Amino acid sequence: MPTSDAPLSDEERAELEALRAERAEREAQEQARRERAELARLKAERERLQRESAQDARDREIRERNAKLMEPDEDLNMPLGQKIVLAGIAAVVVLIVLMTVFG
Repeated sequence: MPTSDAPLSDEERAELEALRAERAEREAQEQARRERAELARLKAERERLQRESAQDARDREIRERNAKLMEPDEDLNMPLGQKIVLAGIAAVVVLIVLMTVFG
């Protein structure tokens, strides 16, 4: 292309406008692609946080239930889980004694 200080012809001006429009369209498409990628990333992050929150809640419930079964309460009463284990051991001891005496 010759470089001159002459103003652009109508044909050159039309070509320049067409090229600018093409560039603007490419930039708009690229922006839309970036926005879709950001949206997908943000949705995935939100879902991950919701799953983690739900998992934390389940873990907390399990810990609380296990604490009720195996840890003494404020009055230091024996927890239910220990009572069940002791009752099972006592039953086994009684069974062994009975088998020894009547066996």
